[in-house]
Amino acid sequence: MTMQKLDFLLDESRKGRPMTLALACPYGDDAIGAIIGAKREGIVRAILIGDEGRIRTVAEQDGYDLSGIDIVDEKSDEKAVEKSVRMVSSGEADLLMKGLVKTSSLLKAVLDKEWGLRTGSLLSHLFLFEIPNLERRVIGISDGGMNTYPDLSAKAKIIENAVACYHKIGIPQPKIAALAAVEAVNPEMQATLDAAALAKMNERGQIRGCIVDGPLALDNAVSEESARIKGINSPAAGNADMLLVPDIESGNFIGKVLLYMTGGKGAGVILGARKPIVLTSRFDSMQTKLLSIALGAVVARS
Repeated sequence: MTMQKLDFLLDESRKGRPMTLALACPYGDDAIGAIIGAKREGIVRAILIGDEGRIRTVAEQDGYDLSGIDIVDEKSDEKAVEKSVRMVSSGEADLLMKGLVKTSSLLKAVLDKEWGLRTGSLLSHLFLFEIPNLERRVIGISDGGMNTYPDLSAKAKIIENAVACYHKIGIPQPKIAALAAVEAVNPEMQATLDAAALAKMNERGQIRGCIVDGPLALDNAVSEESARIKGINSPAAGNADMLLVPDIESGNFIGKVLLYMTGGKGAGVILGARKPIVLTSRFDSMQTKLLSIALGAVVARS
C-alpha cells in the first residue's frame, strides 16, 4: 500500500468516537481555526487551556465561534502546560497539542517523572508530507524536529517509533530509506556507517515490521529512475515511505523545502510518549495543523 494523499487522515480520524484533545496556550488564530475545523470534521472534542480572556479575544478577532469548546482558564503559561499534560496523563484527554508556547516548556512537562507522559522510550518527531511533483505521493521524514544528532541506537528507536505509527495508519510494511550524501559505505562518513548497520539490523530481525535500506541518497530514495540509473536494486530505493535523516538540520531543511518551496502539505506528531503530541511550527498553515490533529487522533485511537 502506498499513501497518495494526506486527506486520507481526515477519513481515518473520523472513525469511532471523536478523540479529546488538550491544546495548551491556544493564542494563535491558526491553531484555534484548526481546532474548530477538526471539531467540525468530527475528529476531536477540544479543551483549550490558557488565559480565557486572551483566547476569546483571538477567536473574536478572527470570527471564530467557540461554542461547544471547553476552556480551562489559566493565566500562567507554565501552569496551562502542566494542566494540559495532566489531562492527557490522567485520561481526561486522548492527545496533546502545543499552542503558542515554547517546545522546551511543553517537553519539560511531558517528561515530568510524576505526572508526565514519558514511557522510557525515545521521543521522536515524524512529519508526513504530500508532495505534488511526486505524483501526489506521501513521504515521511524523521527526525527533523526532536533529536539533534542521533547515534545508531537512537536511529533504531526513531525507526521503531515511526514504524508503529505507520502500522496504525494502515501501512503494514513501510519502506525506510536511511539517508546519507552517498549510496556507498564510506568509513569517513558516519551517516553511511549507521545506515548500513540499520539495514543489517533489519535484515537480521532486530528492527521489525518494515524494510530498511541504506545508505541511500535523497534522489535514489524517492526516484525509481535515479535508483535504476545508479544500479541500486532495493525495495526501498525509489519507493521509500519514510526518510530517516542523519541529523536534525537535514530533516529540518528537507521538511521546510517540501512545505514552503514545493507547495506540499504536511502533518506532524511526536511519538514515543504515552499519547501522541501534535507539534507544529507557529508558521505552519492551518491546513498543516488540521492534518496534524487528524494524524494525532488516528494514533491516539489505535
